[in-house]
Amino acid sequence: MLQRIKSIVEFIQAKVDTSPELGIILGTGLGGLVNEIEVEVSIPYKDIPGFPVSTVEGHSGTLIFGKLGAKNVVVMQGRFHFYEGYAFQELAIPVRVMKFLGIRHLFVSNACGGVNPDYEIGDLMILDDHVNLLPGNPLLGQNYDELGPRFPDMSEPYDRKLIEKAQKIAVDNNIVVRTGTYAVVSGPCLETPAEYRYIFNIGADAVGMSTVPEVITARHMGIPCFAISIITDLGVPGKIVLVTHEDVQRVAEEAEPKMTLLIKELIATL
Repeated sequence: MLQRIKSIVEFIQAKVDTSPELGIILGTGLGGLVNEIEVEVSIPYKDIPGFPVSTVEGHSGTLIFGKLGAKNVVVMQGRFHFYEGYAFQELAIPVRVMKFLGIRHLFVSNACGGVNPDYEIGDLMILDDHVNLLPGNPLLGQNYDELGPRFPDMSEPYDRKLIEKAQKIAVDNNIVVRTGTYAVVSGPCLETPAEYRYIFNIGADAVGMSTVPEVITARHMGIPCFAISIITDLGVPGKIVLVTHEDVQRVAEEAEPKMTLLIKELIATL
């Protein structure tokens, strides 16, 4: 696996002149941040030997290099999920590649369901912790010391300083944000009412099918992380309704400008 990662990095470095400082992963319906980037190189995942390929609607599947403000960035426009059939070690590949390319911070976004009864559809939630309910972990198997320790600490999965900066930016721009715990499940089906109750009762405020494997991978390599969710549906008693993937995409796209503003201004502080 390590050799596969290094081969991908060599392929990309032959096509890209700059070294990215920041990595950004965009989830369902959240690809619009790319419009804010001065794109220098764009590579479809399918054209990168050994790189996974997105199979989900709303994930375009492109690796983008360019500038966001004054920062060199690499952006995943579309991500990978366990429910697509990927092994956990494969879910770690993109973040591993970004680390070898030079990133020093990772920014992650997703669309998810709110289980906290105070949340509303369209809310933004900054992640300050997570619960891994997946049947596995991207660090399973052989550990490579050059990537990180066998038993990485996870006492601060999301960088406290970045969270505090983001909260201030939100206040300054009159953006209402929540701060809470994200639970990750395998999907692809959405949760039952009993599962929503369970997820809330174990301490989560929102539930989704991504982000946590990427953050675990990044923290294993010592990369500070910031993650933000758009609440696209509710798993709250009395508010549970039939939800389609199209509904999720629509809400994410409507709320995206606020998320884009927050991430842009946060990156500018680094």
